[in-house]
Amino acid sequence: MASAGTASEAPKGPHVPVLIDALIEEVSPVSGTWLDGTFGAGGYTERLLQAGADRVIGLDRDPTAIEAAAAMQARWGDRLDLRLSRFSELDAQGDALDGVALDLGVSSMQIDRPERGFSFQKDGPLDMRMGNDGPSAADLVNTAEEEELADILFHYGEERASRRIARAILRARPFETTGQLAEVIASCLPRQKPGQMHPATRSFQAIRIAVNDEMGELARGLAAAERALKPGGALAVVTFHSLEDRVVKRYFTEQTGAGGQGSRHAPVMAPRTPRFEQRRRKATAPGDAEIAGNPRARSAKLRVAFRTEAEANPPRRSALGLPGPKDWWLETGNRE
Repeated sequence: MASAGTASEAPKGPHVPVLIDALIEEVSPVSGTWLDGTFGAGGYTERLLQAGADRVIGLDRDPTAIEAAAAMQARWGDRLDLRLSRFSELDAQGDALDGVALDLGVSSMQIDRPERGFSFQKDGPLDMRMGNDGPSAADLVNTAEEEELADILFHYGEERASRRIARAILRARPFETTGQLAEVIASCLPRQKPGQMHPATRSFQAIRIAVNDEMGELARGLAAAERALKPGGALAVVTFHSLEDRVVKRYFTEQTGAGGQGSRHAPVMAPRTPRFEQRRRKATAPGDAEIAGNPRARSAKLRVAFRTEAEANPPRRSALGLPGPKDWWLETGNRE
């Protein structure tokens, strides 16, 4: 899973799960029941089963991912349990789990299909929905107010020209296709030089994140994994951009009890009872060989933590630095 890049970065051949070797090494020995919260093409699930998991519950909010896994289901039988569900609800799908794996972002099988509307490399309907419900990207760009659209581009795409692009979108709408939107965005930015990121990349990422509530899903999914894991159970998360990684890093910092030191930018907060422990705090990045074989891996980071015996309790929202509306992360039940 990764965000859209240049045309030259499209992988040749089957889907390759990013950082899977590092993940298996960090959580070994693999055993018991695991939950793959972002099943996609099934790469992580396959390796977890091969590595020794007795059973893997595979979740995906995209019904086409579940439908495409018929051959894999036949190969693994009862050891593979596929379910249509968001990973933010994973604690309703399993408990006392030995491990949870989350491979964030959009899957390769989605981004490589123009009809899904995630990429500007080939023109397609402006959709971007990971599932088949809710408003599409076309609904968002054709109805949002200028300020709302600019905020989405700035916060979720870190796009410095967000207000200029938002104004141009309002002037040019309605939009129906990815190509139409990409052309308008590109017209607002300096001409692309060879080898540079396409000028619409950040804006497409931002719109996709907003359409799928990805930051809210991530925060709720991490809390759900905390509730679902048994003591000693592993939570392994692979991120593909700085917004995701920042939330995961801060979540683990808060839930391992390492937060609370404060700084000149934030007040000191009382330390929390550790809900996780980390054997290594630094994220694992792909090596040169993996990036050469799969350029979409270049921005990936893996973070792993292991559940303690402490009762689950969601972190303070202020500790996560979540971008977006505050009501996307509810601190109900937080007693610390």
